[in-house]
Order: sequence, then C-alpha cells, then structure tokens
Amino acid sequence: MAVIASAPGKVLMTGGYLILERPNAGIVLSTNARFYAIVKPLSDEINPDSWAWGWTDVKLTSPQLLRESMYKMSLKNLTIQCVSSSESRNPFVENAVQYAVAAAYAIFDKNKKDVLHKLLLQGLDITVLGCNDFYSYRNQIEALGLPLIPEQLAALPAFLSISFNAEESNGENCKPEVAKTGLGSSAAMTTAVVSALLHYFGVVNLSSCEDQLQEKKNSSDLDMVHVIAQSAHCIAQGKVGSGFDVSSAVYGSQRYIRFSPEVLSSAQVAVKGLPLQEVIVDIIKGKWDHERTKFSLPPLMTLLLGEPGTGGSSTPSMVGAVKKWQKSDPQKSQEIWRKLSESNSALEAQFQMLSKLAEEHWSAYKCMIESCSKLKSEKWMEQASEPIQEAVVKSLLGARDVMLGIRYHMRQMGEAAGVPIEPESQTQLLNATMNMEGVLLAGVPGAGGFDAIFAVVLGDSGSNVTKAWSSLNVLALLVREDPRGVSLESCDPRTREITSAVASVHIE
Repeated sequence: MAVIASAPGKVLMTGGYLILERPNAGIVLSTNARFYAIVKPLSDEINPDSWAWGWTDVKLTSPQLLRESMYKMSLKNLTIQCVSSSESRNPFVENAVQYAVAAAYAIFDKNKKDVLHKLLLQGLDITVLGCNDFYSYRNQIEALGLPLIPEQLAALPAFLSISFNAEESNGENCKPEVAKTGLGSSAAMTTAVVSALLHYFGVVNLSSCEDQLQEKKNSSDLDMVHVIAQSAHCIAQGKVGSGFDVSSAVYGSQRYIRFSPEVLSSAQVAVKGLPLQEVIVDIIKGKWDHERTKFSLPPLMTLLLGEPGTGGSSTPSMVGAVKKWQKSDPQKSQEIWRKLSESNSALEAQFQMLSKLAEEHWSAYKCMIESCSKLKSEKWMEQASEPIQEAVVKSLLGARDVMLGIRYHMRQMGEAAGVPIEPESQTQLLNATMNMEGVLLAGVPGAGGFDAIFAVVLGDSGSNVTKAWSSLNVLALLVREDPRGVSLESCDPRTREITSAVASVHIE
C-alpha cells in the first residue's frame, strides 16, 4: 500500500538574517507549492532467505530530473550506500531515510521492531515530485517568444521535467544546478519524505493531522516529523540553519523563533562516526526550544510572487558576509538589528489588528478592503467615512509604513555588509509595485538578493498587478499562501486531471 505525503514551500516575509539568532522572530508563510513523496514496498513478498540479509534495497526516483538511484541500507547500523552512478545522489533524501528508519527503531518495542524489520526487508520504493512553482521556467517562456504572464505557467504540464543551467555566471562549468524560485525545495522535499516514511512505518498517524479538532491529539505526531525532518535537513546541508523552512513545511504558516543549535550537536558528531541509533534518542528527547505561533494573512489579502529574471542569489554567501560585518562592526550592526526587530514586530501587530477588525467588524473591513483595492494608497483614507473604517485604513497604512522601514534597514545592512540584500534593480521594482492600485506592501523575501519578490495585495487587485508586472518584464508566479503544513494525500498527484495551479489561476 503506497503512502503519499506532501509538504509546502515557504516565503519568509519578515525576519531575514535576524531569524538566525534567538530570540528574533520571523513571519513565514507556507504556500500552495508542495513537494510530494510516495513510499511503497519494492517487492510484495519477502524473499524466504532475506532474514539472513543484513541490508535492504532502497530505490529513489525523481521523474522531473529523469533520475533513478539504487541504494543498499544496512539494517545493523542504518548506513546507506548508493550503488548506482554517484552522479545521482540526493543527500536530503538519503538523510531523511536514515533518520526516519532510526527513529522507528528507537521508538518501537520488540514486536513493532519485528514488523518494521519485515517491512524494510520488502525494500523501500520512494518517488519525489515537486510542483512546477519551485522551479523557474521563465527562460523557456522567453525562448518561445511568449508573454510573461501566469497563464503561460498554468499551461505547462504538471511536474514538468527540469532543465539544468550547466554554466555558472563566471563561465566555469559546474555541477548542474536547477534554476529555482527560492521557495525552499530541499526543506519541503525532506519533510515530505520523512513524513511519508514515518507514516508508512506507523510511527505517526498523519491522517488525523487533517482534522483541525484533532490538533492537540496529533501535535505530538507533527512534532516527531519536525524533529526528524529538521535533523535530516541540517545534516544534509552540512550546517545547522535557523530551521524556519522545515518548520513551515511541517506546521504551515507561522511566527517562528529558532531552536538552540546545541540540540543537534550529537547529530553533528554522528556524522563523524557515532552510530545513528545512539544519537537518534538524544535528538528525539532533546530540548527543542523553538517557538511558533499561528499566523496567516488577514482575510481578502493575497500573497503574490514575481520573478524578475535576474537569476537567483546564493543565500549562504550572503549570510556569511552579514555575519562577518556583525563581527567587524558590532555597535552599528546591533543598532540596525534592533530597529529591524522592532519593525518586524510592528508589522506583525498591524496584521493581527487587521485580522481582529475583520473578525469583529466584517462588513466595514470588507467594504474598506474592496475600496482600497481599486486605488493607490494615498487615496485610501478618503474612502473611510466612519471610525471602524478609519481604523482599518490606519492599520493598512501602518503596515505599509513599517514595510518601508524594514526595507530601509535591510538596504542599510546590505550596504554595510557589501551584499545586495535589496539591489538597486529590486528597489525600483518594489517601489513601482508599492505604487500600484491595491498593493499593501512589497519586499524581497528571506535573505533578499535577486530571487523572486513578494507583494501582498488587497481584494481582486492581483490580476492588475500581474499585468503591470508583465510590462515590467516580471513573471508573476502561481504561488499563493496556503496555511496548511504536512498533509497525507489520497492519490498520486500525477493522476489529478487538473492541477490546483490551473484551478487557482484567474484567466481573463
């Protein structure tokens, strides 16, 4: 019986750089772009002499990369070795498999361990698929001379095979790298594989996670997925990151404060040779002190992402430069970080106020959002004719002002650290976007750079913004906020006739 699980990509709206250090918070939105993992046995029967085997077979298929890899996994020390060509290795899935199997062995009693052993002897057949939204198809659309509009993306077949950029910008040939949109594909993929495996083994029950009433009951299941996915992802990356991308892949949209990196120190030691079985218990029982609070955009607001076609940025090297600057100029860097932290909290407060106004005064809220969606921001206040309407507009304008402040401090930090956090080309594009009718705010997500920009728009103004972007040579993506985290799927996503992307695109 196949188990299919999915996990969403993310957009870090506030908290870039700061989120690396506790107790700074970031607002991260999960999206409708999802990674899927399909897990089933390699063979229906257990070979009679397989009980003597100390290993099992694992097959990993990535249809979009046209790759298939075979592995041998030792059932004694849970190490995994690729036995097909070394070109096709995927460290994220390899670590996800090892950590998920180790977690099952660590938690189960003797009877359940025997069942797990039988299951593993049938082999593991794992397929990973990512929505098109994780990858950039801008070059193909341009090469065909087609207009840069989301309808062109919607017309692409789902789970399209991915083209490679074989050359680096400096002209050197490098390891083929897929052009991405910056939605956190490795975190979503790792989380999908871990959750599918843990459900397949019977460690967690994801089906209950769909039911909101069951939230308390299954939060321990999601916590288990989170701890294992976070560990596997950090080890695959070779460093302990802030983890916001894995957290949003598991739990959905949220306000996030990172865990203390020490919780993974034993996992980092394991890489150097400690058996995984010993380490996994430390990880599961470790002091995971991350904090998350539910968050999603207020009603009648839409997240849009636009790809400016300037190519992605290397987050690790930008983070490195900012850390170096912090060390060299602690006084100035602390001051900028303090202002950024205050601005991030202020933006969150405005969003919470708007959600509260929507809940308590729906008709006044709805009326104002609809009016403002047709106008530029300087005309919004004229629309308010009563105190509640005025309160809505004040919060909208407050959120805009705070965002301008966040962008200003991010640019300051970039200039001081010598990295393009909000490059000049992005500044012009963001200013033009914030000047359009119905746009609440716009910014560069996460670490900034030349990746996609985001905008939060009011009411139905999205289609006008995507048209305006197209004339500025920006391709609006099909990505929207979807606050759900990990999900158990009822069928193979490739069999769905119409993908959710097509359904969600408004074609004039």
